[in-house]
Amino acid sequence: MTDGPLAGRYALVTGATRGIGRATALALAQAGAHVIAIGRTSGALEELDDEIRHAGSTATLVPLDLKDGDGIDRLGGALYERFGRLDVFVGNAGVLGPMTPLAQIDPKEWADTLTVNLTANWRFIRSLDPLLRLSTAGRAVLISSSAAHKARAYWGPYAVTKVAVEMLARTWAAETENLSNLKVNLFNPGPTRTRMRAKAYPGEDPEVLPPPEETAQAILALCLPSFEETGRLYNFPARKFLEFKLPE
Repeated sequence: MTDGPLAGRYALVTGATRGIGRATALALAQAGAHVIAIGRTSGALEELDDEIRHAGSTATLVPLDLKDGDGIDRLGGALYERFGRLDVFVGNAGVLGPMTPLAQIDPKEWADTLTVNLTANWRFIRSLDPLLRLSTAGRAVLISSSAAHKARAYWGPYAVTKVAVEMLARTWAAETENLSNLKVNLFNPGPTRTRMRAKAYPGEDPEVLPPPEETAQAILALCLPSFEETGRLYNFPARKFLEFKLPE
């Protein structure tokens, strides 16, 4: 096992097969964590496993579609039987959803976007909260977006889910703020060189954007036992925490 600030710890990452999730899984592994990688594609998970092993760490691969709520529910018990606790949870997985006027969105596409981006994160909280409480330094990071703070045409489903994810994480943080061992925070990666970004902005030059590996290092910092903040939103483009303000 690699030495590092997360040596001997267990870290779960959703959407771990590509983009920010993959880079975060590798960053956690390089910091010494055993990575529990969640993804839909077994082949991509196996490729990630090879890289984690090359980094000197180990992984548990969990092929799982986040629309499988029962599968998420079962995961907590399986992890408890195998590891006895969880130290890090990074809720990264998400879909862009339909970029369509609200009145024209297909109900199934709406429901699928909310299921993957929002409901799955809530089910992970239900499944993993007891395990994170058993850690000496449980850390949870849910991925948000600037779309949660800007009303832009055609971004409705994605933006709605990110607004909700922010309140989900802040509520969880408020419910656990008296636990010295569990910290819950949000992370806004901003424009990043990912497949989702290219889909949303097909004419953009990806080379002008920071790579996922750079973003992952900032997420890693929020996962360390030494990080003591909770209920905060880190805005990566500005390299600072943002304050939540009431409407004026």
